[in-house]
Amino acid sequence: MARRLGALAFGAIAVGSAATAAGADSIDGYRWKSRLLVLASADAADPMLRAQREALATVRNGASERDLVTVEAVGREPKAVALRRRLGLPDDGFRAVLIGKDGGAKLTSDRPIAPQTLFSTIDAMPMRRGEMKR
Repeated sequence: MARRLGALAFGAIAVGSAATAAGADSIDGYRWKSRLLVLASADAADPMLRAQREALATVRNGASERDLVTVEAVGREPKAVALRRRLGLPDDGFRAVLIGKDGGAKLTSDRPIAPQTLFSTIDAMPMRRGEMKR
């Protein structure tokens, strides 16, 4: 199930396969600009990865409003493996990690995270509360 993590700094690791194209950019480029949902799996056919993608596809406006970008570390290519390692994620199985604009991991799960859970977690963040007031 979902659990909270301590601080986790953005690393200078390039993203492997990305839902939002990150190409050779590192996740460092998102710091202070976007919140990240990192989806990690060794296999692109993982049913949990597919379920998370489908859930997110239904809430694109809500994700955009919260500056939420989805980044994938899928497969065995070196960049995907390096990102999973940097985030302390296993090489096998599914993981979803919500990372705040400050670079800290806010939520991680070995199951797809419901959009409502993602949004309520983000909306409770101090930076997001300030954004909503503006």
